[in-house]
Amino acid sequence: MRIGAFQLRDPVPDCNESVVLATLHPWIDVNNVGSLVLDELEAQFGAVELGRLSTPGRFYDFTRYRPTINLEEGIRDLSIPNTAIRYARRQGQGDLLLIRLLEPHANAELYNDSILKLLAAFHAKQYILLGSMYDTVPHTRPLLVSGYGMGDKALEDVRKAGVLPITYNGPSSIANLITKKAVESGIETTVFIVSLPQYVVLEEDYMGKVRLMEVLNMLYNIPVNKEDFDKGLKQRSLISTRVEKSPEVTMLLPQLESIYDMRIKAMEEEGTPHLTPEMEEMFWKTMGKDIGKA
Repeated sequence: MRIGAFQLRDPVPDCNESVVLATLHPWIDVNNVGSLVLDELEAQFGAVELGRLSTPGRFYDFTRYRPTINLEEGIRDLSIPNTAIRYARRQGQGDLLLIRLLEPHANAELYNDSILKLLAAFHAKQYILLGSMYDTVPHTRPLLVSGYGMGDKALEDVRKAGVLPITYNGPSSIANLITKKAVESGIETTVFIVSLPQYVVLEEDYMGKVRLMEVLNMLYNIPVNKEDFDKGLKQRSLISTRVEKSPEVTMLLPQLESIYDMRIKAMEEEGTPHLTPEMEEMFWKTMGKDIGKA
């Protein structure tokens, strides 16, 4: 079956009121947080591939998204970058569609239109974009999540999760039009972006992953993998050790903590929760041994 630029495998499941969760790499996938969340969702719900772009070269520059080669007495395998759609059925709840978006380099209008046709074909009721970006935040505080909602339920979800408003104005991705046009077609649309310290570069950021999973757990009853808490806290401890050896970051840290605390104070004055009590207790119980709670 063909939908837009996507070729789907038969038989195509009959979906109704599906929930779509997507990432956008590399634009809002710093330290691969969004990718890690989709990895987790695929594993938890046993997601299977529905299909992918039939001709990814129409949209992607393969000198920017490099194919991956596996050599063993000649070329054994060549993995070509693509956008895949995966599907999972949930008992008693809406089905899940998981989409790993790659930012297109060409034919962006056709790319976006193809995604929107998929949402319509699978009767999506909600489109949730997950990701991460660098921000002026310290690693010594619980991570903040920014975002927005379009639609009544989406606005309520954003308020319930204590999400900060996104105040960014500047260069963006053409793929962001998907969120705008999705809501125009009647699909509730939500964006959740976790803020990461600018001085922390990781291949896989588990504290960022846990923070987004905590939001998904609160709003949509999606379990958090407890092993990720341990991985995230070990990473945070390693970052603290490295910061102690960096005079520049050590001098900057109090300023970042002050900015963070002012943002939290403003949220509390507005009566908006920024973190669930369970996660805040976990964070300070572990971190308090070394840095104390401000």
